[in-house]
Amino acid sequence: MRKTAKIISTATAIAALMGSLSLAPINITFAAEKKALTPVQKGKKLAFNKKKGNCLSCHAIAGGKMAGNVGPPLVAMKARYPDKKKLRAQIWDATKANPNTVMPPFGRHKILSEKEIDLVTEFISTL
Repeated sequence: MRKTAKIISTATAIAALMGSLSLAPINITFAAEKKALTPVQKGKKLAFNKKKGNCLSCHAIAGGKMAGNVGPPLVAMKARYPDKKKLRAQIWDATKANPNTVMPPFGRHKILSEKEIDLVTEFISTL
């Protein structure tokens, strides 16, 4: 009976060890991925997210698929908006610069939070 108990105890310990080893890299990877995103990468995720920024529904953006053509292509943004504050203001509420625009006022209508608008601005300014 002692031998059986020892075998069961050893098998249980090995199973527990294998289980914990197989999970450890996954948890470390997820934590590292979350920390590794730069503000520009976070902004890109928001801009391409159909439930948030959804910039691709109207604008052509490098790296985006199925882009719209309602708004201008987002290229040469540093030349078009050398002052990031003006770009942010455009994203916040484009109707201030052009009352007839079809671009939604992402900030005024609370489509995006202040932080999200900052992140999208960081991304768009790199295009």
